[in-house]
Amino acid sequence: MAFKTDIEIAREAQKKPIQEIGAKLDIPTEALLPYGHDKAKVGQEFINSLEGRENGKLILVTAINPTPAGEGKTTTTVGLGDGLNRIGKKAAICIREASLGPNFGMKGGAAGGGYAQVVPMEDMNLHFTGDFHAITAAHNLLSAMIDNHIYWGNELEIDERRVTWRRVLDMNDRALRDVVTSLGGVANGFPRQTGFDITVASEVMAILCLASDLADLERRLGDMIVAYRRDKTPIYCRDIKADGAMTVLLKDAMQPNLVQTLENNPAFVHGGPFANIAHGCNSVIATKTALKLADYVVTEAGFGADLGAEKFMNIKCRKAGLAPDAVVIVATVRAMKMNGGVAKADLGAENVDAVKKGCANLGRHVQNVKKFGVPVVVGINHFAGDTEAEIAAVQEYVASLGTEAILCKHWAEGGAGIEALAHKVVEMAESGTANFAPLYEDGMGLFGKIETVAKSIYHASEVIADKKVRDQLKEWEAQGYGNLPVCMAKTQYSFSTDPNLRGAPEGHTLPIREVRLSAGAGFVVVICGEIMTMPGLPRVPASETIRLNEAGLIEGLF
Repeated sequence: MAFKTDIEIAREAQKKPIQEIGAKLDIPTEALLPYGHDKAKVGQEFINSLEGRENGKLILVTAINPTPAGEGKTTTTVGLGDGLNRIGKKAAICIREASLGPNFGMKGGAAGGGYAQVVPMEDMNLHFTGDFHAITAAHNLLSAMIDNHIYWGNELEIDERRVTWRRVLDMNDRALRDVVTSLGGVANGFPRQTGFDITVASEVMAILCLASDLADLERRLGDMIVAYRRDKTPIYCRDIKADGAMTVLLKDAMQPNLVQTLENNPAFVHGGPFANIAHGCNSVIATKTALKLADYVVTEAGFGADLGAEKFMNIKCRKAGLAPDAVVIVATVRAMKMNGGVAKADLGAENVDAVKKGCANLGRHVQNVKKFGVPVVVGINHFAGDTEAEIAAVQEYVASLGTEAILCKHWAEGGAGIEALAHKVVEMAESGTANFAPLYEDGMGLFGKIETVAKSIYHASEVIADKKVRDQLKEWEAQGYGNLPVCMAKTQYSFSTDPNLRGAPEGHTLPIREVRLSAGAGFVVVICGEIMTMPGLPRVPASETIRLNEAGLIEGLF
């Protein structure tokens, strides 16, 4: 039996007009700003009118560390939303938008897979409603205004050597990581070394995802530190007078996008910071809006629970006053085997011993998430080649941790294949056993927060940072930024900073290469090991096989 590809399944979707999807959440037609027939933005005035309503239950979907074998976190998020609606609950999902860089590189899209997808899949994985373009434009407007200010006399006395604001591009391009700008003579300004990050790593992206409304957005943009003077006093975005124009560029991007699943259930898709280099969650405004409109809201956090879930709890929930009622950790038998030492080419053969060995990675994530005081269930994302013995091995291991692992077949069967997990999530969320608390207090020192995450979540034995990094953290504390949470930029493939170290390593060292203050977003970025904020393309990028076919349809997206 030949399986249909994700894009073939998405192309066959029987989509409903977006007004009908909005009606499922009692969103009136006049509150929707349509982008074609199948997607729309939800108006800010309507969102403001929801103030005072009770919140629904918040369900977080996270995962083990990603492997080339595949885990399916977004697929499970979408499937669980469909499953909850199927068992009679009023549910919505909240996921992030896709970045063009990974779509044309190696990771692929962010719309789910199989029969658990968000549509229109092609639009969502490409330009969608233009939010990322608006963020890129707003970010680079500030870059241009900084260089322009220096060119026209530098009234603020910016030290050209201490301009910290880099440029961004929503594409994987390693050639732009370190560049020299303004070459070519006096008319082009003052040459200086700078570089590009990918748009999803921009502080503007983080701010858009954490801001509560346009006024909060403009205030946060103004708070961003973009450079320093020779005496090391900071220059803010508001000093450059760019915050107003940036807000104008982001006015429409700030409004959440509403689309639908293959089963015509509502999905908010908004914002898109990566979890390995940023905070990895969809926007606060989308999540809060969904919680006012639905009884259950299923959201995801990027990559493994050591990154996405940790930041969801310690940054997003802390800043937005949210508290999850239950957590689902996604795992696959194939990934367990890979963590157990099986090569990707050999994953098709039954290997119960490797499954058992690889379960240590899953176990670490289960124990870590429990530290936040939220009940946990494991969702086994089913693959056709999984054997009963292998599935039983995962379920027995998870049971030994005092948790349940439920087999989910949503990829092949949609909402019908995940009803058991939906019932379990309802039971957990309604039990009232969640007692959420972040991992550390606001008042803890910045380096102490880094050590807490490193030792409690990564199980590292020590954190290494040179004097320059430690002094910088102390300086920020003296300036009043000590109460901010930390946003760890680390490889997604391992609990350590070595992407090849799978399983559940202990006693490793966490090296801190650099720290960046995101004063507007409200966190300190801690860059660990060799992590890059501008990815490169792989040897054979996906873009080589993306094209229009003879019928004018897109081929090659995944």
